[in-house]
Amino acid sequence: MKHIQVSDGKKIYFASDNHLGAPDKIQSAERERKFVAWLNMAKKDAAAIFLLGDLFDFWFEYKTVVPKGFVRTLGKLAEITDSGIPVYFFTGNHDLWMNGYFEEELGIPVFHKPQLFKINKASFFIGHGDGLGPHDKGYKRMKKVFTNPIAKWCFRWLHPDWGVQLAQYFSLKNKLISGDEDKEFLGEENEWLVQYAKRKLEENHCDYFVFGHRHLPLEIKLNDTATYVNLGDWITHYTYGVFDGDSFSLVPYKI
Repeated sequence: MKHIQVSDGKKIYFASDNHLGAPDKIQSAERERKFVAWLNMAKKDAAAIFLLGDLFDFWFEYKTVVPKGFVRTLGKLAEITDSGIPVYFFTGNHDLWMNGYFEEELGIPVFHKPQLFKINKASFFIGHGDGLGPHDKGYKRMKKVFTNPIAKWCFRWLHPDWGVQLAQYFSLKNKLISGDEDKEFLGEENEWLVQYAKRKLEENHCDYFVFGHRHLPLEIKLNDTATYVNLGDWITHYTYGVFDGDSFSLVPYKI
């Protein structure tokens, strides 16, 4: 468990599901400008920034090649880490093929599984959220294929122009791959990440379960002391989380 101490006047920021690159360059560029503006805002008083996956609509690291674009976001993240503010990245189902670029170029640790953090006195269970819970069986099977070393090795043999174009096509067209869920709240009994958090509570106490993936801003009390949070997205809701050392808030970003 990693410990983070938030001093007076500092905050921890959380964001997820930007899907930069989708559905086209024009709309993506507009969202990217808003996100970079948000990073500039957060930098003023951030003790740390957590990015919970699907920052890109597709990301695959070849041995010497990464996808074209996103320089404003990548440059801003480098500026933030160079200033001494830690950034933590959790892979999502769209950008799970990371293999050292963020660590080497940006100084950002990348997590492929949920992690437990202690922030001041509060415990946080943090992850993207894909493949967790009792359902999502189709994606769970597909993720095993996506993360299989042989499958990744075969994909690398595709020229990047072909590989990236193919992946972007399926990302936009295939609901199973994209993880695009019904944007309506389904009720606690049908929200599988809520059920996952409740089962984790049976093992160990945690104050906050913070996820992305769902694309729907949610704050649900699991019991008197534990809260499930879904951060929403930067496509429709433009919401983010902030923890001031004592309490957590889900906030809409207004530029």
